[in-house]
Amino acid sequence: MQISQDRLDQLLQQIRPCTRNGRLASYIPELNKADPDTLGICIIDMDGNMVSSGDYETRFTIQSISKVITLIYALESYGDRLFTRIGVEQTADSFNSIIKLETRNDGKPLNPLINAGAIATTSFIVESEGREGIKNLSALLKALAKNPELKINEIVLNSEKRTGDTNRALAYFQHGQKIFDASVEDVLDAYFTMCSYEVQVKDLANIARIIANNGTDPETGEILFSSKTAKMTKTIMTTCGMYDSSGEFALSVGIPSKSGVGGGILSVVPGKYGIGTLGPALDEKGNSAAGVPLLQRLSEDYDLSIFS
Repeated sequence: MQISQDRLDQLLQQIRPCTRNGRLASYIPELNKADPDTLGICIIDMDGNMVSSGDYETRFTIQSISKVITLIYALESYGDRLFTRIGVEQTADSFNSIIKLETRNDGKPLNPLINAGAIATTSFIVESEGREGIKNLSALLKALAKNPELKINEIVLNSEKRTGDTNRALAYFQHGQKIFDASVEDVLDAYFTMCSYEVQVKDLANIARIIANNGTDPETGEILFSSKTAKMTKTIMTTCGMYDSSGEFALSVGIPSKSGVGGGILSVVPGKYGIGTLGPALDEKGNSAAGVPLLQRLSEDYDLSIFS
């Protein structure tokens, strides 16, 4: 592996002060209990070599990174039909904004990696599979993370359900616009459940590694999803994965990535690495205040940008 332990440790310590530039996601009360100084990273190459640094053993909820799993599952199961109710365009608004639902596309969300779009994607699955959809999504998450022991953080799940009125508004608006017909509460239950899985950065790196290898587990050769799905997922991650700073992130980092308000970032270096980072203190866009500059330095030092 080109990325050495010493260099990774050095980069992490240089970037750690950036944690002070962010704030915890207080709108979900349980997330506000995290240590804002936390910063960890795990990188796994195609041969299975792994290097980790910082607070890499810290557990956290996957939050919006789960949208990548939902997207992969929906693309594999339903193909291009998914885009009859979801677009693939970047948004200039916050990840939980309702504005574009009212002003564009007759209530159709702009992309599957913002809250409204992930709710629409989840609705597609719930309409077809009912409660089995949650089991199937959970099984895919565990398979991609190579961790059958992943569990839901019930305290976070209950906190999300208790305070998730904005997501309810997004879901009920779409339901009212006939974007989906499934029970709103069933859809939100699946959505909140997937966001509440507890992971470590190693789990994110494993998921990213399989995406980087176009859906095939590099160790076993098992095809977990198609190369077409991998290509579409990496493209949407590049253009939409970091919310309304996706363009800036593509310019400065250039790695297909997806963030979550738990502080995690899943990053894919095609054909080379899967990367997972954690920094719970968030910037104003909802991305990790230290995770983003850490990835930027890695990309610069090791020429990781897909645009190089």
